[in-house]
Amino acid sequence: MHINDTESDSMRKIRWSVLCIALLLLLPSISVIHSTESSVEDLLRDAHIENINGVKVLFTNGSFYELGFQHGYLLKEDVQENVRAFISYGKEIASYEKLLEMWNTVKAYIPDDYLSELQGIADGANVSLEELGVSYMIVPFIDLGCFSYASWGNATKDGKLYHVRSLDFPLIIKDPVTGKYVQENSVLIIRKLDGGKISIIPTLAGWINFYEGFNEKGIVITIQACWSSDQTLKGMPIQFRLQMALDGMDTIDDAIHVMLSNSTLGWNFIISDGKTAYIVEVTANHSYIGSWDDPIEDNAPFWRIKEVVRRTNFFIDPELAATQRKWYNPRGVMGFLTTLVGSPFFPIWRKYKAMSREIENIWGEIDLNSSISILRKVYGGKTDIVLFIFQMISRGRGILCDLHQWSYCPDTGDFAISFADSKKQSHKNELHYINIKELLDQFAS
Repeated sequence: MHINDTESDSMRKIRWSVLCIALLLLLPSISVIHSTESSVEDLLRDAHIENINGVKVLFTNGSFYELGFQHGYLLKEDVQENVRAFISYGKEIASYEKLLEMWNTVKAYIPDDYLSELQGIADGANVSLEELGVSYMIVPFIDLGCFSYASWGNATKDGKLYHVRSLDFPLIIKDPVTGKYVQENSVLIIRKLDGGKISIIPTLAGWINFYEGFNEKGIVITIQACWSSDQTLKGMPIQFRLQMALDGMDTIDDAIHVMLSNSTLGWNFIISDGKTAYIVEVTANHSYIGSWDDPIEDNAPFWRIKEVVRRTNFFIDPELAATQRKWYNPRGVMGFLTTLVGSPFFPIWRKYKAMSREIENIWGEIDLNSSISILRKVYGGKTDIVLFIFQMISRGRGILCDLHQWSYCPDTGDFAISFADSKKQSHKNELHYINIKELLDQFAS
């Protein structure tokens, strides 16, 4: 059937009218899309990712929400993978409902600023705040087998302070969708908070702080998990207290005060300021602060090393140790026998002993390279056959299973770090060198 000319003109008018109406209806949507794109650009500011000497470095700046949004948006796929990986791994530990209940308890004690930052990560990465929060709840169930030490003065080759860290963590947590392990999504975040200090955080994508970091004022904090019967979830989680200290504190005393406020679980940490360092042990209701020359550090079988402080995953202060283990002394036959009933303290003691001996061997000659070299040596099983056996048995879960290792000199800015990947622990991988002071100068410009 053919349409005559009159009918064609009518149809053209109808079509034109419909098109005009459609365009008018779409204009608000077009405006919203443009506005959203502009908002993303505004939120990103000059945040960006660089590969610096083999290290993925994320530069973020702005308000708490902007820091989070930049983190989530620029690491979107990595964050999504890590959230899925932790939640999937969490099924082996507790039900999702139990983890969500924990998150809802903890969330009430997280300062609004950091909740805003978490919301920013969730929004930027297109994940829910609930899932992000639940993924954070997996770590309290995991035995972190870390080691940290700081040395300065006569202990070091040049008198400068070196703060050294091994973050030990299971290397078997992977995304069920892509198959990537969480350690493959490691990142170094340079965080420039409006009105706060610039901080540097070795972490995993999606995590504001993974139990360590340092700031532009030379404050360095590294945490070790310490199981205790004196603990509660009703308080600010320690990684947020740590980040609060880095964001706002100039002095070591002020940073310690923040770290001890609102305590929850059992932890110990090494804190330094470029000149000296302290050990802090803390549970919900107890704490101990000391340096290398405190008498507590000389309680047998533990011992002092001049101008060196060190810790792994147990308490040395007797009052805090009593909340953790029946037998104060973790060494010897009795210590070994306790491993048969699941106690981890004998192999942890062997790590403390092995690292201490290596520190003593290079005392007076400690510098950036030697400080981390002995860490890699001990973790490589080259100093203690017992540790080597425990490492072989653990298969990616144990006390010598290192996610990353680093050494930092706040005075010079020199920083060395290695990361685990899908096949190797960090002590087996290449060391990457960055000068943090040069990095911060670059960011400021």
